[in-house]
Amino acid sequence: MPPSPVPVPPEPGYIWMAHKTPGSETWELAARSKQLWEELAESIRDQGKDPAEVLGWKKTGSLLVGRTLEESYMLEERVKLLNQAGLQAEYLPASSLHLEEPALEIGKEGGAALVPDDCQLDASQTVAFIEEGNKQFNSQGRYAEFYNDPALSLLRSSCTQTVEGVQTSKNNLYAKRAVVIAAGAWSGPLMQSLIVQPNLLPNIPVKPRKGHLLLLENFKDLQLNHGVMEVGYIDHQVFTSSTRSFTPGAVEDDDNLSSISMTATLDVKRNLLLGSSRQFVGFSREMDESIVKRIWDRAGEFFPALKSLDNKIDKIRIGHRPYMPDGKPVIGPVPSLPNVFLAAGHEGSGLCLALGTAEMVADMILGNPITIDHTPYSVEGRFC
Repeated sequence: MPPSPVPVPPEPGYIWMAHKTPGSETWELAARSKQLWEELAESIRDQGKDPAEVLGWKKTGSLLVGRTLEESYMLEERVKLLNQAGLQAEYLPASSLHLEEPALEIGKEGGAALVPDDCQLDASQTVAFIEEGNKQFNSQGRYAEFYNDPALSLLRSSCTQTVEGVQTSKNNLYAKRAVVIAAGAWSGPLMQSLIVQPNLLPNIPVKPRKGHLLLLENFKDLQLNHGVMEVGYIDHQVFTSSTRSFTPGAVEDDDNLSSISMTATLDVKRNLLLGSSRQFVGFSREMDESIVKRIWDRAGEFFPALKSLDNKIDKIRIGHRPYMPDGKPVIGPVPSLPNVFLAAGHEGSGLCLALGTAEMVADMILGNPITIDHTPYSVEGRFC
């Protein structure tokens, strides 16, 4: 019997560029975000602290791996694109990959794209660090926490209907410049619930995509030198609940459709994290034992040493990624709600894109020059 699930985000904390595509609409945002994360880690070093201890920061490098000739060819082409975009990347055939990751088995036809500068962090540690830093602004009246005080409605000017703040169950919170809705998979329902006439809002189709992540604590039975992800993660290798058979390239547009792809990484505490699953099952937090088994079996195909360790799973993390059908987050003002900004729909790239998103929203609100083009992420033109 698997352990009880832990309700936290189901992501291993990748700050990766290996699985991003140069020239895509999210490429510049990902690159800017990664730069900001690296600057944060460096600023912690400058303070005489270790970012590994503070953030769970680890420059592991990433391996995007494939097991067929077709996947290997695709990875070679990806390496060329990454190099042309200015990233250090290298294609490793199976023989060379074995020297980097002896425990990883991909067969003779397989290969990998290695991006040595990719990093990872611990989301919980990082949030705690940022939260603690924010508290220094308490005395200036610039920061306060309102946990367990849910938002009920937007406060609007009786004259102009401009949004002036948020009414919660215990407080009226007034905003000098803007209200930002950034509630992950709950952003769409939350925005609808905050106004009297939700039918006047643009339909933002963000919805929850459930994920499971397996955690093996203080794991010493497998040496892993990099973060590893199978190339199928990009396409989300899919099986349907009715057929239970894998169907590469299937379209994920049904609540009965799930996807499994292998991801593996060791964090700074030597916890092994294995993923990854994606399901459209609403906001359910129930553990799906069939999904857990499929994640474990999939990992065992790449790491044969795991096949004899069925009882090693210590925790199962379950959470909801904010999915957008077009694969792009929504960042920017909501046209029908003056002074309201939305930042949601990052799905599995929430951590990677977090700092770039925060910078973009702050620059919009403050009227600063925008670092990168925000047009691909806007509400206007996509949903209204």
